[in-house]
Amino acid sequence: MASPAGVSMKVKGRHRSPVAGGAGQWNRPSHSDEPGGMITGISFNGLNNLMEVLNDESDRGYWSTNWSEPGGSGHFDRIQGTDFRVIVENEEQVELSFSRSWNPSLRGTTVIPLSIDRRIVMFRGLSGFYTTPSSSSRKTPDFDLAEARAVFKLRKDKFHYMAMADNRQRIMPMPEDRLPPRGRALAYPEAVRLDDPIDSDLRGEVDDKYQYSCENKDNRVHGWICADPQTGFWQITPSNEFRTGGPLKQDLTSHVGPINLAHPLRGGDLDLKFREGELWKKVFGPVFIYLNSTPRRGTDPLYLWEDAKSQAQVEEESWPYSFPASEDFHKREERGSVGGRLLVRDSFLDDVDVAANSAHIGLAPPGEAGSWQRESKGYQFWARTGIDGYFTIGDVRAGEYGLYAWVPGVLGDFKLAETVTITARGHVEVGDVVFEPPRDGPTLWEIGVPDRSAAEFSVPDPNPSYVNKLYAGHPDRFRQYGLWERYAELYPEGDLVYRVGASDYTKDWFYAHVTRKTGDGYKSTTWQIKFTMDRGAAQPGGGGPYKLRIALASAKSAELQGERPRASPPHFTTGVIGGDNSIARHGIHGLYWLFNVNVEREWLVEGENTVFLTQARASSPFQGLMYDYLRLEAPSSPSPSPPPLSLTLFNMPSSFF
Repeated sequence: MASPAGVSMKVKGRHRSPVAGGAGQWNRPSHSDEPGGMITGISFNGLNNLMEVLNDESDRGYWSTNWSEPGGSGHFDRIQGTDFRVIVENEEQVELSFSRSWNPSLRGTTVIPLSIDRRIVMFRGLSGFYTTPSSSSRKTPDFDLAEARAVFKLRKDKFHYMAMADNRQRIMPMPEDRLPPRGRALAYPEAVRLDDPIDSDLRGEVDDKYQYSCENKDNRVHGWICADPQTGFWQITPSNEFRTGGPLKQDLTSHVGPINLAHPLRGGDLDLKFREGELWKKVFGPVFIYLNSTPRRGTDPLYLWEDAKSQAQVEEESWPYSFPASEDFHKREERGSVGGRLLVRDSFLDDVDVAANSAHIGLAPPGEAGSWQRESKGYQFWARTGIDGYFTIGDVRAGEYGLYAWVPGVLGDFKLAETVTITARGHVEVGDVVFEPPRDGPTLWEIGVPDRSAAEFSVPDPNPSYVNKLYAGHPDRFRQYGLWERYAELYPEGDLVYRVGASDYTKDWFYAHVTRKTGDGYKSTTWQIKFTMDRGAAQPGGGGPYKLRIALASAKSAELQGERPRASPPHFTTGVIGGDNSIARHGIHGLYWLFNVNVEREWLVEGENTVFLTQARASSPFQGLMYDYLRLEAPSSPSPSPPPLSLTLFNMPSSFF
């Protein structure tokens, strides 16, 4: 819905002269005052400026990057255009370009070695504007790109209510509340306890921007509401194709400031690494900045949220947009599609192939199975299968892709052996494709659900001193601050021991395998899984080993070791893995890891057996991992005279690991 109120925009130039834009009209700057693309002002609904007028003009609305030379320190580049062009100008539409080319004379500066073209598009009668940058590298030096984002800093005296989902919205603290003496920094600067906030209802709560992160697949619309006059400022992202890391990647949205972010690229394990002479180009967007107002006084301000959701639906149905003038943005006629049916073949569970219900299936640049979650340079296109396993992935840019999938409730990653070639206006029908998940034999025991998340495990209540009231009784209870500290409180005398058949993973398996604070430092922790066998399993010849499957939902500078008591080195180690920081940043998963460990028959004994799992790295409270799922499988081919084997519990022996 377009508000009847007009929109005007000011864009900062190199000589501090603004460009004023409206719904279908704008003032062309003189040649000497060409703007650089910083958005300094947006007027709407009687508000002269929605942007924070107390900030410097360069610190209101902008695109920025964080990058570094390999092995060097990071650079922050708030992107300022050096060339301004009017791409489209007519009675209905204006498209403006603010571009900057990289050249060798910029070596040694904070300017990122990319050529960047940022566009702003406005339409008559549409309350808002579209923004998108396209980036390209050519004959540039080695560098790593960690982050790219669009930032909109709104007036703190006007925008106090933030919303990103029906069950994730609230009155937010003021930025002053985060500073001493009103606020007290906790374990890291982003987390602050509100000791004396301006709004006394917020006293004692924790504010942390990471508590308001969202998975790509759910990050459609988020923003802020001003109560007087009732005005909404929303960011709408109609497609995830240009975001990094696939549909499950978690990233920032809006947070105290008030700040509204578009965050298509954020690194860690997903840093983009460019090497000299590499050719690359990508369009990040467009994203739509939508402004709305209530139709009459006395209307519930949450009308603005409902209206923003409706507009998000309109934008999604309009994707891919037909209006961008950039040849780098592919229109619908330049795209194709792929379809088929995904089946799961697990003969130890079913005699026939089973339709993959609600599977995530997508196209991403060619690579190994699961490589899509670490992919940042290309485009990705995802869909969900129906109950019968059928899928169609539409509006795919022409190119070469791998077809990937994972199925809730099924271990592992699927990848089609053949590369899929998408052509303009073409459709590829792959027919029935079969996913054979990792499996050597029947399940003897399992912990959790293979869904790439630790959400089904025991997420503790927060320390009462560190509560965010939004998440009290909320499905996302894992977003409370300081939950990692509760492990030592719940297990003060020793580490977690899980007994298969007696324990309940929803209550007895802590959601994160974390370190334990001791004095001024931290130490590693060892968890035990105990199970019972009725007969001895040590039989010579035949049968092969048992198999322990360990799927991790997240890891941060962690090393998981499977130990045998008093044995060195450990039987199994992952090595140091992970950089997704989900523990500190209130996630319930990060990058997915799957490890398959052989368990020799002679290691198993009659009676109680124990698996020892140690998270061996312990220099901070945030080193650790989250389990997704664990399973022990019997050998697929029993020995000629197999002993009857009965697992009545899920546990492990004195010499298993």
